[in-house]
Amino acid sequence: MRFITVAALAALSFSIAACQPKAEKAADAAADANTAAAAASQASTAATQAADASATAATTTDPATAKAAGDQAEAAGKTAEKAGDAAKDAGKKASDAAH
Repeated sequence: MRFITVAALAALSFSIAACQPKAEKAADAAADANTAAAAASQASTAATQAADASATAATTTDPATAKAAGDQAEAAGKTAEKAGDAAKDAGKKASDAAH
C-alpha cells in the first residue's frame, strides 16, 4: 500500500513538473498575443492616417502632399507587416504551449 501511495505521489509530482513549462509557455503566448493586439491597433491607426492622407492628396495638385501621402501609406504597410509578424509569433507560441 505504501508503494502505491509513493508511486502515486511520484506520478503526481511528475505531472505537475510537466505542466509547469506548459504554464510558462502559455504565459509567454498570452504576452505575445497582447503584443500582437497592440501592433494590430497601431497598424489600424496607421492605415487610417494613410487613408486620410491619400484622400487629401487626391484633392490637391501639390506634389509634396502626394509624396507625403505615399510615404504615410508606406509606413502603414510596414506597421501592418510588423503586426502580422507579431501575430505569427503569437500563434506559434500558442501552438507550442498547447502541445
